[in-house]
Amino acid sequence: MTEAHDHPTRPERPFDVVLFGATGFAGGLTADYLAEHLPASGRMALAGRNRDKLEAVRDRLAGINPALAEIGLLHADSTDLASLSEVASSAKVVITTVGPYLEYGAALVAACAEEGTDYVDLTGEPEFVDRMFLEHDATARKSGARLVHACGFDSIPHDLGALYTAMHLPGDAPMDVRGVVRTNASFSGGTLHSGLKQLSRLRPMWQAASQRRRSESRPSDRRARLSLGVPRRDRVTGTWLIPLPTIDGQIVTRSALTAPSADRYGPDFTYSHNAGAKKFRTVPASLLGFVLGIAAVQIPPVRRAIARRTAAGEGPSQERRDKTWFTVEFVGAAAGKTVHTRVSGGDPGYTETAKMLAESALSLAFDDNPHLAGQLTTATAMGENLIDRLTAAGMTFEVLSYTA
Repeated sequence: MTEAHDHPTRPERPFDVVLFGATGFAGGLTADYLAEHLPASGRMALAGRNRDKLEAVRDRLAGINPALAEIGLLHADSTDLASLSEVASSAKVVITTVGPYLEYGAALVAACAEEGTDYVDLTGEPEFVDRMFLEHDATARKSGARLVHACGFDSIPHDLGALYTAMHLPGDAPMDVRGVVRTNASFSGGTLHSGLKQLSRLRPMWQAASQRRRSESRPSDRRARLSLGVPRRDRVTGTWLIPLPTIDGQIVTRSALTAPSADRYGPDFTYSHNAGAKKFRTVPASLLGFVLGIAAVQIPPVRRAIARRTAAGEGPSQERRDKTWFTVEFVGAAAGKTVHTRVSGGDPGYTETAKMLAESALSLAFDDNPHLAGQLTTATAMGENLIDRLTAAGMTFEVLSYTA
C-alpha cells in the first residue's frame, strides 16, 4: 500500500528534467514537446551514449527554443551503473524512453530509487512494473523518489479517465467502471518490441505478479478488483466489447487501492478494460488473432521475423500521425447513479504519448502533488494536476451523460 511521506531534504539538483533516449523516435518527439513547453525557468538536459547524436538533438531543440542552445548533455548507458547514478543525482525528474524496459530499464529505476529522484517511463510491460516494485519500492519510499511507470498511452488515458469518472460518482458506495478504447492507430515499433518480449515470457510475468500479490500490503478500508468480463454488446457506448488483458486494467485497480483517500473510488471498486468494435465480426476475429499471436511468439524464429517488420526506433510520418486518433469511453455506476465519460486525443502511439510523458515529468517537477513516495500510478502521483495539464495541452476529458 502506498503511504504518505514528507520528502527527505535533498540537495538542489542541476536539472529539473533529464531525458534519456532523446535520439530515438519517441524520445525525439518528447524532446521537441519539452522544448516548446518547458517553463522559462526550467532546467533541462539530455542523456545518452552518443554525444554527437545528443548534440544534433540539442541543435534541433535550439531551433524550436533558442534558450535550449546550451542545455546539458550527460553520458548515460543502460549497462553502466555509475553513469546512471550520476544522471539520477543531477535531476529532479528523469524521463526514459529506452525500451524494451525488461532489457534496458531496471538499472535506471534502481539509480533513481537510491538517489531520491522522480522517474517516469513509457512501459506497458507488467512484468517489469511488478519486478521494479519488488526490488525498488521500499528504497524509493525511504529516499522520497516517485517511480511512475506507464506514462504514455499505456496507461494514462485509462488511469486518469477512470479517476475522472470516479470523481463524478458518490465515493461512499460500491463503484463499477468499464473502459472502452478505440483507435485507428497501428502499433509503434517500441510497443511491438516490448509486447513481443513480454508475451514470450508469460510464465515469468505470472511469477512476478504472484510474488507482488504476496508481498504487497493492502488497505483495510477498501478493495479493488479487475474483471476480465466476456465479449458483449454495450448499449451505452454502442460497441461490442472485447476484453483486453493489458497493463491498463492493472494500473487502474492499483490506483483505486492506493489512492490517498478511500472515498475517491468507493469502498468496493470493480473495473473492466475493453476494446470497442463497431461490428460483431471484429470480435471473433480479434479473439482468434490474439490466441494465435500468443502461440506464434513462443516460437523464436517467428518472434524474430515479426520484430524485423518494424524497428524499435521507427515511427510514422507527421502526415500519418495527423490522421490518427483515439477515444476511451467510460461507463461508471454507483449508488444508483451512472456517468458516461470520454477521454480523447490524436495519435496515441507517438504524438499524444510524447505529450503525456513530458507533462507527467513536468507535473512531478513543478506541481504541488500529494506527498507520496515509492512506486506510484499517474492517478495517485499527479491525479487532477495531470488531468488539468493534459486538458490545457489539447486532450479532452468530458462527461457525455449523467443519470441519477
